[in-house]
Amino acid sequence: MPSFKIDLSTAVVFVATAPVPKLVNQKTGERAVDRETGAGLSTVGLLVSDEGEGNLYQVTIPETGFPEGLAPGIPVKVVGLKARDWENEFNGQKRHGISFRAVAVTSAV
Repeated sequence: MPSFKIDLSTAVVFVATAPVPKLVNQKTGERAVDRETGAGLSTVGLLVSDEGEGNLYQVTIPETGFPEGLAPGIPVKVVGLKARDWENEFNGQKRHGISFRAVAVTSAV
């Protein structure tokens, strides 16, 4: 499925929620890993403000792509942010949405 680059060059971005491990299976606690590098994946909440509008995005990043101590309120730069649409069927119900993935999130301070 194709992904689309997102330009944040004019946006202000803050951490809304600290990174947490992304799980493949909630029951077993199995962590999601990057298929290419094998690095564990985490999810971080980012508040993106641009052109008078603010939005909260849950962004997946590799564990090697963010510094220790990344906490809510810290201004950050996002490297390589991409969006991808998805659709699946679970228990006969179709679900769809947009997922966000970045190469790295670094402190802007």
